Amino acid sequence: MDDRIIDLNLACRAQLISEGQTGRAADIANALVPSDMIEFLTGGVLSREAADAALAFIANSPVRDAVHGMDDVRLLAPVPRPTSIRDTLSFEGHMINFERRTGKKTPPRWYETPIYYKGNCASVVGHGADVHWPDYTSKFDYELEFGIYIGKQGRNISEADARNHIAGYTIFNDMSARDVIPGEVAMFLGPAKGKDMDTGNVMGPCMVTPDELDVSNLDMKARVNGEVWSHSNTNDMYWSFEQIIAYISKFETLYPGDFIGSGTVENGCGDEMERWINPGDTVELEVEGIGTLKNKIIKVSDKS
Repeated sequence: MDDRIIDLNLACRAQLISEGQTGRAADIANALVPSDMIEFLTGGVLSREAADAALAFIANSPVRDAVHGMDDVRLLAPVPRPTSIRDTLSFEGHMINFERRTGKKTPPRWYETPIYYKGNCASVVGHGADVHWPDYTSKFDYELEFGIYIGKQGRNISEADARNHIAGYTIFNDMSARDVIPGEVAMFLGPAKGKDMDTGNVMGPCMVTPDELDVSNLDMKARVNGEVWSHSNTNDMYWSFEQIIAYISKFETLYPGDFIGSGTVENGCGDEMERWINPGDTVELEVEGIGTLKNKIIKVSDKS
């Protein structure tokens, strides 16, 4: 439907009313196409089929209040509060650049299993939101990534079956305090405050389902104030999301709404180039087939 935003719950309700379900339309729509994204993902195939049917209905029978222009809405993250956040280190080019910058070889373990850390589910914001620069860092950095939402519960998921557990893909900007992280990981824990800050996990502008996107060869760019700083491709991803899902789910259940990030693409952050953003800058991350995630970096005086 072009660049219009469709309220699928209202669209489903209108479709049911047109089919004679007048008295129960709201209850059925809330069950099939709930407004809460985690509930929707938990609904699995039934919710997806109901959403597709509602979208087809609206395409032929526009309903007042169900269709909105992009300028009339504020986009939240596709899943405003994921059930969990895990971010990986999956791009080999990023690791090679780390070797070049630090002189430290990539540990052999990186080539043996996907490495990841867990983030703060409560610090997620979406497209257009202001990102707050923490007052404890002088080297705040963007990270050009993309990621997946889990759509089907599973444990000990095989690599062959893992794709069936992916609900969709989105862009991920994992903001980082570069001058804080080294001291934290040197203590054999972390990152902590190097990653954990309000508005530090930026996701959006939308979620694209696997049937609409081949992620093996997608162009990726980061722009700061309109200038391209980073340009790479998903084809450098050493660990696939299917491999990552199989590893993470070993004796640990994954749930609908869990988010898994790809890690930073090669040359996908200022740290790799010794080039730093400043308060007031606008950062745009673009991934082919998904869109552009745009946010302004601001300093706030509120200490509360």
